[in-house]
Amino acid sequence: MTTCAPANPLFIAGPTGVGKSEVAMILAERIKGEIITVDSMQVYRGLNVGTAKPSEADQARVSHHLLDICRLEEHFDAARFVQCARQAVETILERGRVPVFCGGTGLYFKAWLEGLGNAPPGSAELRAELESTPLDSLVAELEKGDPEAYSLMDLKNPRRVVRAVEVLRLTGKPFSKQRAVWQRDMAGKVTNGLFILCRSTEDLHARIRGRVEKMFQNGLVEETRQLLTQGLAFNRTAMQAIGYRQVVEGLAQGESLAMMKEKVTIRTRQFARRQLIWFRKHARGIQLEIPSDQTTNETAERILQDWTV
Repeated sequence: MTTCAPANPLFIAGPTGVGKSEVAMILAERIKGEIITVDSMQVYRGLNVGTAKPSEADQARVSHHLLDICRLEEHFDAARFVQCARQAVETILERGRVPVFCGGTGLYFKAWLEGLGNAPPGSAELRAELESTPLDSLVAELEKGDPEAYSLMDLKNPRRVVRAVEVLRLTGKPFSKQRAVWQRDMAGKVTNGLFILCRSTEDLHARIRGRVEKMFQNGLVEETRQLLTQGLAFNRTAMQAIGYRQVVEGLAQGESLAMMKEKVTIRTRQFARRQLIWFRKHARGIQLEIPSDQTTNETAERILQDWTV
C-alpha cells in the first residue's frame, strides 16, 4: 500500500553495511519517492561491485540519481554534490515525487543541509601539485600549520589531507578553524526527516563480513583488474574506495584471496566506525537503533511513523 507523504525530503544515513539502501528502496516505493545517492564513490562509472552500487533491477524498481555521473579521471567533491543534488531535487519535485537522500558520506549530507561553509573552492593547479607530493610531506605540513586538523583527521586518506593543506595554502588559515565556524553557526538546528541507522557492533560486523564475501563472489577482483586498465590507479579519490585499494595492493604483492578479503573486512569495519562517530557527532537527526531480528519492512515502518507525525 502506498503511503501519502509529507512534502519534505527524507534522509536515510548511517555507516556502511547498516542496511540503508534496502530501507530506502522500500520507503521510496511507499511514498512515491526517488533516491538521491549520497555516496562519494558511487558517482564513478565502473565502480559497481566494490561500492555495492544498486543493481539494474533495483534501479528499474526505483529511480536513482547521482549514480555513474563521473569518469574515473574526474574529481568530485561536496560542492559538486550539492549542485547535482539540487538539479535532481528539482527534477523529482517536478514529477510530483519525493526526494529520498540515502548514503553514508556525512560531509555531503552536511553540505546539503547546512551549506558548504567558508572554505574556498579548490584550485585545480594547486591540487595537482599537492596530489603529486608525497603524503608524508603533506602530513608534516598539516601538523605544523593546523595541529587541530592533524589530530582529528584520518592521515592515511590522501584526499582529506590534500584538501586540508589546499585550504591552508589558499587562505593562510587552518582548515579546522573554518570548519569550526561552520559547525558553530549551525549549532542547535535539528533536521526534520533525517534518520541515522545504527546497529550493535556484533550485528554490524557480521553484516560487513557477509557484504565483503558477496563483493568477492560478485567479481570484485575481476572488476578491479578491468578498472586498472581504465586509469583507476591515477584517481586518488576513487582509489580510496574500500575494496579496490586493498585488491590493487594485494594483486601487486601477490596476496591470497583470503588475505585480501580479511584486509577489506577490517578496513570496512574501521570505516563504518568512523562514519558512525561522525554522524553521532555532527548529524542532528533521529538515531534509529535496528535490532538484528528486525525486518527491513519493519524498519521502514518505524521511519514512516516518525516522519509523518
